[in-house]
Amino acid sequence: MVNCSPPERDLGVQVPLLPHLTKEQLVEKLIFDKTLVTPRIINAFKAIDRKDFVLPEDQDIAYEDKALSIGYGATISQPTTVAIMLEKLEAEPDQKILEIGTGSGYLTALLAEIAGDMSQIFSIEYIPELKEFAIANLKKYNFKNLSLLTGDGKLGLNEHKPFDRIISSASSDMVPKAWKDQLKIGGIIVAPVGDNLVLLDRVSKRKFREEKIPGFIFVPLK
Repeated sequence: MVNCSPPERDLGVQVPLLPHLTKEQLVEKLIFDKTLVTPRIINAFKAIDRKDFVLPEDQDIAYEDKALSIGYGATISQPTTVAIMLEKLEAEPDQKILEIGTGSGYLTALLAEIAGDMSQIFSIEYIPELKEFAIANLKKYNFKNLSLLTGDGKLGLNEHKPFDRIISSASSDMVPKAWKDQLKIGGIIVAPVGDNLVLLDRVSKRKFREEKIPGFIFVPLK
């Protein structure tokens, strides 16, 4: 006869919770996975504390390799995703960089650290409350190369073109024409399009070289 009774369980035994990652362990994981390879980007991940850019209730899980909500339908992206985007962006010291979607300011801080004090980092956020959240977070550092604005990121920032690099953390159906028009020849755009991460390298006035990396999930561009 088949015994259909449920298996016995020892209700007195509790499975121990796994310890949360530290900042150092997160960076080492990204290096071990070969997601982080460029020294100045690695150094930026070591210098910028993700814990400074998450909500108070998420402080204990700030170094987990996953996206976290920051309210208003927005997230702070998964560290692996941020590392991939920055490696593809290839930001250099002293460049003029446009970020679309400031969010909590985490990627903004990494860009500022990578590009250095002589760079110009412009970041546009659609939601005023998130811009204020980012400003408060970024005050924990001493960056002098940041300009945070509220506005429609799809329009770019025509008054400060051309840009060496443009990066977006929100997904759209296509890379907006305004971003392409505002990019220098030799410049790079890294932006989500649907479920792909798209890299556009402007090789001439009218020609872009494109690379797509599938398998990403981003919040929509507003």
